[in-house]
Amino acid sequence: MEIKNCDINDIDEIFNLYKMARDFQKTKFSMHWPEFDGNLIRTEISENRQWKLLIDNQIACIWAITFDDAQIWEERNNNSSIYLHRIATNPNFRGQNFVRKILEWAKKYAMENDKKYIRMDTVGNNPGLINYYEKCGFDFLGFVQLKNTNGLPAPYKNSSIGLFQATIDSRR
Repeated sequence: MEIKNCDINDIDEIFNLYKMARDFQKTKFSMHWPEFDGNLIRTEISENRQWKLLIDNQIACIWAITFDDAQIWEERNNNSSIYLHRIATNPNFRGQNFVRKILEWAKKYAMENDKKYIRMDTVGNNPGLINYYEKCGFDFLGFVQLKNTNGLPAPYKNSSIGLFQATIDSRR
């Protein structure tokens, strides 16, 4: 297993994984990811914020990070956090606890970048997903209704947003 930044040559596979994730979401939930803007993904790649987990040189999982997420975290937003977004797993690699592996990686990355928290969000009340994220090491902070959803994908409008956080143990 290897974790690396995505590069522009990965863009077709990134969109393929997003499509597979969206198709899977449609079979399980009423809320699902929209189609993401190519410029957003290219920007994340150029800023080294799009990541991939490789197994035997195959992309098994992807995700993006940011250091600011004011629109979702509102008054809780801070510059001491890394925010994880759009974790998508290749169906051939499901069931391997990649969120736990991503969290382990993110904690090391956070320490190297002087951050204290790893944060993520999810749309809607999905008890199974909440439980899974808690088992992976996140604390569930509860639900919020966003005050400003302008520019956010449709699922964020008029939905409860679940917030998750893991705290970095700096004594390690």
